[in-house]
Amino acid sequence: MFGDSKNNAADPNRDSSPAQQFKRPSTAPASQETTSSIGSGLSIVGKIVGQGKVAIFGHVEGEVHASTVQIGDGAQVEGDIVAEELTIGGRVKGTIRANRVKLNSTAVVEGDIYHRSLAIEENGQFEGMSRRQENVIATPSLVSAEPSAQAINVNEQGMDGVNQSHALVPSDG
Repeated sequence: MFGDSKNNAADPNRDSSPAQQFKRPSTAPASQETTSSIGSGLSIVGKIVGQGKVAIFGHVEGEVHASTVQIGDGAQVEGDIVAEELTIGGRVKGTIRANRVKLNSTAVVEGDIYHRSLAIEENGQFEGMSRRQENVIATPSLVSAEPSAQAINVNEQGMDGVNQSHALVPSDG
């Protein structure tokens, strides 16, 4: 009854192999970038270091280092930012070093911007010096591969072996 396989073999229209029943799309992306987010109700004091994308919607007082940084409308960053790509919709007070910088119409930036490409939308505010450079973040002193002991590390594996969106490192005082 259930073990009779000769009926299945006689039906050419029926393919019971699991590979045929559950096909995956052949155009699946090779890897997806992880996004770490600092919510609007969160305030962080310290250095943030990440490999992927960091989205800030709250308040950060300290340095931010990541490949892609997005500062949302209403967010505030007081400190230096180093990134491959930076989009600002909130307020930034500090030095910016990024290859591609975009200031949205709601952006307010007070400080110097070192960039390869800079775009400022209408009504975006910028007070400071803008300096175009080819390899802004290629200087080893600007992008450290090893985060300091005081850093807030994002996109790392937690102590229990489970991936965490961020791990906080306590400060000295």
